[in-house]
Amino acid sequence: MTIKVLGISGSPHRHGNTETLLDSFLDGAKAAGATVEKVVLKDLTYSPCRGCNACHKTGECVVRDDAITLFNKVLNVDCLAVASPIYTMGITAELKGLIDRGQYLWARKFILKTLFFSDDHIKRHKGLFISTAGQSWDHVFDGAFPMITAIFNGTGFEYYDNIIANNMDEYKGIKNHPTALKEAFLKGQKVVAVLQKLKDEGLIQPVAEKTQNN
Repeated sequence: MTIKVLGISGSPHRHGNTETLLDSFLDGAKAAGATVEKVVLKDLTYSPCRGCNACHKTGECVVRDDAITLFNKVLNVDCLAVASPIYTMGITAELKGLIDRGQYLWARKFILKTLFFSDDHIKRHKGLFISTAGQSWDHVFDGAFPMITAIFNGTGFEYYDNIIANNMDEYKGIKNHPTALKEAFLKGQKVVAVLQKLKDEGLIQPVAEKTQNN
């Protein structure tokens, strides 16, 4: 069985620094034998979370749009790479809006208890955060990490690694960075190798959905 890798580009700017870094990661994953797909949030149509809490009773989001389609896709891959540049010390509005729409999965896990990810499932599903920032500050990514942790926790992925590169203003773009693109490519290869080894040890279990009667 082929490892499935999904990359989500949260930047409103096409083919910029962060998407280019994501592309290098996906190229590495593909070179290692994975099936890869990239989704660009800018090209999707979805609304922010309404905060209506209807999902707390039903486990379903009342808004049926591209966000739900994307979350269904996320739940069926082995590796999820979430990419966002740093805007005002955090992730982009496009990505934050998507993460908020995952509230219905949170409701299934913690209120209705109809969704459960076993420790083995989480071990066999890896999530990576890919990001760039203009500033050289070491702490420039700190505001993004809790949001990325939230989406990985909500969708059953182990937060496996970061692929981050700051100081883009000085480098004048990711293509001038001495190591970032190569490192992203190699990490793409590495995570696929890790997942393939785990899969060879035993089939990856699907998301465990309990019925309301259990």
